Amino acid sequence: MAEAHQAVGFQFTVRPDGLDYKLSQEVIKNIYLSGVTAWKKRVIQFKSLVKMFSGRRPLLYSFQASLPRLPVPSVDDTICRYLESVRPLLDNKQYNQMETLANDFKESLAPQLQRYLILKSWWATNYVSDWWEEYIYLRGRSPIMVNSNFYVMDLLYVTPTHRQAARAGNVVHAMLQYRRKLERGEHAPLRALGIVPMCSTQMERMFNTTRIPGVETDIVQHLNDRKHLVVYHKGRFFKVWLYTGGRHLLPSELETQFQRILNDTSEPQPGELKLAALTAGNRVPWARARAKYFGQGANKVSLDAIESAAFFLTLDDEVQGYDPAKTNSLDSYAKSLLHGKCYDRWFDKSFTLISYPNGKMGVNAEHSWADAPIVGHMWEYVLATDCFHLGYTEEGHCKGDVNKGLPYPTRLQWQIPKECHEVIDRSYQFAKQIADDVDFHGCLFNEFGKGLIKKSKTSPDAFIQLALQLAQFRDQGVFCLTYESSMTRMFRDGRTETVRSCTSEAVAFVRAMEDPGATNAQRLALFRKAADKHQNMYRLAMTGSGIDRHLFCLYIMSKYLGVESPFLKQVLSEPWKLSTSQTPQQQLNLVDINKFPKYVGAGGGFGPVADDGYGVSYIIVGENLITFHISSKFSSPETDSFRFGQNIKKAMLDIRALFKLQNDVKTEEQAKHTCLENGKKQM
Repeated sequence: MAEAHQAVGFQFTVRPDGLDYKLSQEVIKNIYLSGVTAWKKRVIQFKSLVKMFSGRRPLLYSFQASLPRLPVPSVDDTICRYLESVRPLLDNKQYNQMETLANDFKESLAPQLQRYLILKSWWATNYVSDWWEEYIYLRGRSPIMVNSNFYVMDLLYVTPTHRQAARAGNVVHAMLQYRRKLERGEHAPLRALGIVPMCSTQMERMFNTTRIPGVETDIVQHLNDRKHLVVYHKGRFFKVWLYTGGRHLLPSELETQFQRILNDTSEPQPGELKLAALTAGNRVPWARARAKYFGQGANKVSLDAIESAAFFLTLDDEVQGYDPAKTNSLDSYAKSLLHGKCYDRWFDKSFTLISYPNGKMGVNAEHSWADAPIVGHMWEYVLATDCFHLGYTEEGHCKGDVNKGLPYPTRLQWQIPKECHEVIDRSYQFAKQIADDVDFHGCLFNEFGKGLIKKSKTSPDAFIQLALQLAQFRDQGVFCLTYESSMTRMFRDGRTETVRSCTSEAVAFVRAMEDPGATNAQRLALFRKAADKHQNMYRLAMTGSGIDRHLFCLYIMSKYLGVESPFLKQVLSEPWKLSTSQTPQQQLNLVDINKFPKYVGAGGGFGPVADDGYGVSYIIVGENLITFHISSKFSSPETDSFRFGQNIKKAMLDIRALFKLQNDVKTEEQAKHTCLENGKKQM
């Protein structure tokens, strides 16, 4: 996903000085610190165990302490799998050179690095996750807008009310309910396939969390229960209290507060309009501006209010959302969620909730604290609570009495000097260049979905990944290193692992599809072989036997020891020209989508990973719908997101033809909504 962007061209700058024994002490120190963090989490998990044994219903963290540690694979296995993964992408000379580098590494540095890594795995609860967060996310100095943050869309077909303040009131109230259940551990434990317990620690920092910029590295600041949020509307920042009389504000009370903000006609203070652009630009200028201009007085008080808020809410002034009558609507909606105007989302907050004038909603999420399924879990709960539990009056207002005695939202005060105005404007101009370069295309593929794919006795994910390989080859004429995000949350503190989807088997299948001399029987046999290979690679990644996280940690260890590895340097610099991710659906099963087929989400997506590559997020919405979120860069003469969407659609249909299957069941929505077409790429 977006994390692939940070992994490309990765550089680690901390180099301990001194003799060998001092270098080893530096490694031991970092291993020790990883363990300290892990033991703090164990104390929290112990409290959950006490609660678990005092009642019948398991709590969110009930299985946390029983989760296994992520195992450290053997160096031989990892290198063997790595060489296998790059074989279809290299000619004989290139492959022989890489094989030589790999063997040299295996015989020289690898044993020492592996020993330290195993030592860390004994002491820390997860040998990857703390380094992954720090070096892939927090040490990155480039903008997090587009490059790291991701977005989540609203319901695709349904808007429960078209009143902006009312929808925001219900959604914010549902989020507060979710947060309260989260703090009490009352959510059901997360389980893979409804059976295998998964790690829940990422959920701990969902609320009351902000990424704080630093010159060399950022930090993630997580606070205890916060009783307010900050709202942005037309260049003004407002502080809104979420409690009254020791309870949450009711949806109708929140609607009143948000409507007051919408009705406010005051002008932004000098420097206030585009202030949030600081969070959209490079991290170093933002860190220096924060220290210089926001360390005291009114600016500090106001910034503290934002950074300590439960989350950030933008009351947007532009209509967005999917409209089948407008061919560009999904594209525009995605870009609005991903980057907006570059100054109307606080990109450092754990998430920014975005409310549009037509009642549509969405989320922009910062990536360092958690991965997309965690945000998706919260969003599923919120949408189900909003639509099926809270509801609206016939006029579209929140239910309940209107309390006009609430204190008005408070305007945040700023005293921003002119020198800071210049920093803000530079950050804005830099961020705008990034945003304007995002070529996005949303595709609603409704020719078939999970139902028909299962008839072919194939994993839906493998089916789609092979379609992406076929589409990529037709689009570019070459194969490329492909990133698919898999989860490792069956292990304690697990996050993600990479599935390298461009396998030799996938390449053989694609070549057969493009060979007019190949028969459909031959193509089908190669497809099944490639699908089986993909499934096996995915299982290995999920069960701790992936390739990339192990090599990443060996690279980090080499930097702590102050040694260079040409092999690891080459591996970490390889670009992912196709980065993909599947958005999970129905994690909570709160809504029966067979009974309520219109109440489906559109999923989410992320920005382009490589300058001349594609980012593709997809969600298998149900039996007859798959949505694709495709991103690339206008500045690249090699890519075109709309063209790639058409290639994906054709690849899906061509693979279906191999099985001679027809989709006999088509819903009314399928008949209405075809794959969006937004014309040719324009600069």
